[in-house]
Amino acid sequence: MSCRIIKLILAALWSISIALSVSAQESAGANKPGVAPRSDEVRALWVVRTTLTTPEKIRQMVESAKAAGFNTLIVQVRGRGDAYYRGRFEPRAVELKDQPATFDPLAVTLAEAKKSGLKVHAWLNTSLLANLDALPVDPSHVYNKHPEWLAVPHPVAGELYRMSPKSQAYRDKIVEWSKANRAELEGVYTGPANPKVREHIYKVWLDILSKYDVDGMHFDYVRFASPDFDYSRTSLEAFAKWLKPQLSKVEYRRLQESLKANPLAAAETYKDKFADFQRQQVTSLVERIYRAAKKRRPNLIVSAAVFANSENAYTRRFQDWRRWLAMGILDDDFTAHPSELNPDGAYLERVRRAAFEPNSSPN
Repeated sequence: MSCRIIKLILAALWSISIALSVSAQESAGANKPGVAPRSDEVRALWVVRTTLTTPEKIRQMVESAKAAGFNTLIVQVRGRGDAYYRGRFEPRAVELKDQPATFDPLAVTLAEAKKSGLKVHAWLNTSLLANLDALPVDPSHVYNKHPEWLAVPHPVAGELYRMSPKSQAYRDKIVEWSKANRAELEGVYTGPANPKVREHIYKVWLDILSKYDVDGMHFDYVRFASPDFDYSRTSLEAFAKWLKPQLSKVEYRRLQESLKANPLAAAETYKDKFADFQRQQVTSLVERIYRAAKKRRPNLIVSAAVFANSENAYTRRFQDWRRWLAMGILDDDFTAHPSELNPDGAYLERVRRAAFEPNSSPN
């Protein structure tokens, strides 16, 4: 994989504006809105889902993006386990309730963008499922339909281990704890260690690919919420099974005894291995989707928004994006979180070195 240098620009136009340069040389005026991009440059605008709620807002967004010199739109079509497109596997976004059923935000965006010569990437939030203060009420939403898929924080895991996920108290405990720990939490998450969760996300991606001629697809929140997650029963049992071949017979017997009294014993005793296991779950999801997407559409761009601080990403979010780049399961070096960037490109150069030079760090 070539070491492309990325240039990110922060701008106040509908959303966060990002320019990714595939050239090491920057022409004068390249960062100024209204200046047409060079042929070797992609200027992408992240378009949040609140901009997709009416055809008029979409048309205005496309016109403004074109006038400002952008040539690519990264459009948020899965915000909180919902669909801003015609989806098979998730409910239509509640924000579209006032629009006719025939309104398809992604289809309208693609049509308008094509007329303006803009490319479109579908942006999907991966593990983030629901806002804490606006929990889904649709019974078909994953939060309600599959509460057993929710990621469970360590402090309440022992209590929830033997509780039925179908009980309202199960979800209430997760939400209550999460609201008390908002510093690192954006909402309720699903757990990547659950194979049914990974399969669901895979189907969502392939559903979009089968229906829409998008130029790219973009992972966001493709990680765990924080080091407190995921201690759901499914995750703990999957880890114990994964761990068994790595233990001696004596160690395994000892662990089995401990698990009788404490279902969290494996994760608490073998913390480093549990962290490795968690990272592996996220990586396997990214790899499977990337391989499948490329098989179906070789020219599709698959990118991701990740924590620019690779150490934080690796140890606290179990997001091993340096490995993803080394494995070649992401296109372009779209590896930095906008909140951690500065416009002069120096930080991105450090991120690039962290990704491709073994002993480097972005900090």
